[in-house]
Amino acid sequence: MTSISPTTPEPPDTQITHPDGRVSLADGVTPDDPRFANDDLLPIRVQDRTWGTYNYTALWIGMAHNIPSWTLASGLVALGMDWKQAVFVIALANVIVLLPMLLTGHAGPKYGIPFPVLVRSSFGLRGANLPALIRAAVACCWFGIQTWIGGQGIFLLLGKIFGGWTEAGEIGGYPWTLWLCFLIFWVLELAIIYRGMNALRRFENWAAPFVLVGAVVLLVWIANKVGGFGPLLDQPSKLGWGADFWPVFFPALMGMIGFWSTLSLNIPDFTRFGKGQRAQVWGQSLGLPTTMTAFALMSVLVTSGSQAVYGAAIWDPVQLAAKTDNVFGLLFGLITVMVATISVNIAANVVSPAYDLSNLLPKFINFRTGALITGVVGVLVMPWKLTSSPELYIFTWLGTVGGLLGAVAGVMIADYWIIRRTHLHLADLYDRQGRYWYRGGWNLRALFAFLVGGTLAVGGSYSTVNAKGEKLGPFPADGLIPFLKPLADYGWAVGLGAALVLYSLLSFRPRSTSSSA
Repeated sequence: MTSISPTTPEPPDTQITHPDGRVSLADGVTPDDPRFANDDLLPIRVQDRTWGTYNYTALWIGMAHNIPSWTLASGLVALGMDWKQAVFVIALANVIVLLPMLLTGHAGPKYGIPFPVLVRSSFGLRGANLPALIRAAVACCWFGIQTWIGGQGIFLLLGKIFGGWTEAGEIGGYPWTLWLCFLIFWVLELAIIYRGMNALRRFENWAAPFVLVGAVVLLVWIANKVGGFGPLLDQPSKLGWGADFWPVFFPALMGMIGFWSTLSLNIPDFTRFGKGQRAQVWGQSLGLPTTMTAFALMSVLVTSGSQAVYGAAIWDPVQLAAKTDNVFGLLFGLITVMVATISVNIAANVVSPAYDLSNLLPKFINFRTGALITGVVGVLVMPWKLTSSPELYIFTWLGTVGGLLGAVAGVMIADYWIIRRTHLHLADLYDRQGRYWYRGGWNLRALFAFLVGGTLAVGGSYSTVNAKGEKLGPFPADGLIPFLKPLADYGWAVGLGAALVLYSLLSFRPRSTSSSA
């Protein structure tokens, strides 16, 4: 096996470095081992890397404008923050998460490879399946939940248009019309993604401005009804900016970072289509933090207006849109909900597992097959049960997996930027005789760093106790590993930082030496 030193000479006959810095396989070099390669996993040809700044900006606008991100600010206000503190936390979180997004996204336009292939350089050709399947599992659950939320939105708005729609006979505890909305929405999503990534790009290009207009229309509508934005903007923070604020600030910040931490891993699935680094850097920088901050601000303003009009704060935009009796307004709201939810779901929760599952069995699973499997798994996890039990999903699933994904990101960033200095050998990423095979297809250093980082991140997971002494969640009140409990509120950051440092120390080799990988 060869050295992982970044100064190892590049095989001149396997890849070409173009004048703009992008790299492609040399003519005639086509990895064909069906265990590690298929058409969807091979590097995108340079001439086919065509996504520009607008495509990435539109991608993020389309993904950020969805029902869960609209309600993020409500959760922070419920914790006692005022609107300025809530918007500040969301803005800061998205600036922070942008950094690993850009770092991992760099390999996309440079090499044209997706996330599960990129992670082979650090975990090994077989070991890459571990982080890929963890990421795929999260995406499948999120896909099911977002589809259920979208189906509920359609169901509610159609109930306002067609009388009796919501009072239909029940199947499994829900009206059959709700199941029908869920099924139609599910089929529509898979039909779009089945047409491939170019269809997704075209959809995001027009979905982004449409959803943005929809949010502005909702803001103008509620402002017109109330003649202002109500009393919520004048309500003081219950926490202040002193000692009561900071114990809430840091866990809340980690939660807001965690909202997009999954994409910080698999963003190469999208940036691999980029025409250059400028496109992905500017596109993501213009699209992510600005959109999430503006969306949070709009949600606060709209909700404050609902407080004045209806006497109660309505954070759910679907519930608010359903308050109107105007048929055109209801139809516009219905289309907006559909476009917004489809936009985020197929981009954030179908693309990744489609590639990840393809990486598991390239010979039998291509991108389209992986997308269909994702859709099926998204139903089998019974998202209606997950959303009905937030303790189960938030504490057991998202909290644990979020810390593990942070550890994966730490290993990836350390390997690509610190150890290899962005230098990869494309052909070896598909070759069991190459430098990324390690030992039996696994890089034990990466596995160890991941396990340590993941343990530090989630080992202290605990459940809070309410005023009645009831435990809210499945974990012990003192934490799974009590002495790690102080780290639990910072899980994603702890996992990323610990794995990055440990992997760097374990993998570092002096430039002048060559050692076995």
